Amino acid sequence: MRGLRPPGSFRSMIRTEWHHLTTIRSSDRRWQMPFCAALASGLPLLIGAWFDHLDYGFISSLGGMVFLYAPNTPLSHRMVALMAAAFSMSACYTLGMICHFVPALLVPMLAFMTMLVAMVCRFYVVGPPGSLFFIMAASIGVYSPVGILQVPLNVGLLTMGCLLACAIAFFYSVYLLRLQPPQPETPLPRASFDFVVFDPIVIGVFVGISLALAQAFGLQRAYWVPVSCLAVIQEVSLRAVWNRQFQRIAGTAIGLLLAMALLRLPLDKWSVSVAMMLLTFLIETLVVRHYGLAVVFITPLTIFLAEGTRLGHEPAAAMLEARLLDIVLGCVLGFIGGVCLHSPRFRGAVGKPIRRVFPSRLVL
Repeated sequence: MRGLRPPGSFRSMIRTEWHHLTTIRSSDRRWQMPFCAALASGLPLLIGAWFDHLDYGFISSLGGMVFLYAPNTPLSHRMVALMAAAFSMSACYTLGMICHFVPALLVPMLAFMTMLVAMVCRFYVVGPPGSLFFIMAASIGVYSPVGILQVPLNVGLLTMGCLLACAIAFFYSVYLLRLQPPQPETPLPRASFDFVVFDPIVIGVFVGISLALAQAFGLQRAYWVPVSCLAVIQEVSLRAVWNRQFQRIAGTAIGLLLAMALLRLPLDKWSVSVAMMLLTFLIETLVVRHYGLAVVFITPLTIFLAEGTRLGHEPAAAMLEARLLDIVLGCVLGFIGGVCLHSPRFRGAVGKPIRRVFPSRLVL
């Protein structure tokens, strides 16, 4: 029959997929970078544990993720970029917390924030993790169980975490620049309309759709759905989108087993802080080599980060099962969005009306 794929061709396809999904890339990242990233996210936890307010430490630890946005450029440019990232993180978290009190704004506001942050990151050529942690902060802020009078406190805690990350990045940069020269600060390239405007609009729409579906299904931790959708859809090619989707789902499944094992341990405030620092170190060591392996450790880290204040108040198995469902739903929607983004027919049909609404001379 003509419709059947020849056995040799099928085996070749399997080998190709296996090669894409298991290749471990080389990296020149020094160990000091993961160590400082662990300090940036872990010191707030240790301080919170010292004052018996680990819940405050979790919020500031999220701000510590700003350290990951330090570019390998001269010190003056690097610190300006980090301070801009710190402001963006605080702004996204603040807007997310405001949306918590106006549920009707939740989906449109998160979609709009995703569009805007993705546009800015692409225009200024912000490297990985791109817009991911900004939208993650906004999503966690949306679902934070706080009263309106706690908003200034939480925003202040996250901002202090960002400032601590900037301080650590400064001393790390001074040390690193003695060992290796920075990359030259290059002028911004001439960005295309599709790259800066069209793609972020489509990404924002799919992130909004993912959150709307999560709410329609009644998922309690709906913020993992748009974050997973964004992590998958923003890849540069359809092959990369497919790889990222598969590795994220597989890595999450294994990571949930690790999270289950950690949750069974008699953890106290100090051991939780040390465990999160160790997880951060492993993630930043592995993520540049193999995303799937890094996701194994990202899963328990993000569970502690977002659910730390609620651990022990509900069965761990139910929480982990809900997390897997959220990740799968977000990854599937991210893959569908990636297919649309890399489809010439879709770009031609949807791009024309977008160009009429947003002429390139107004945005570029």
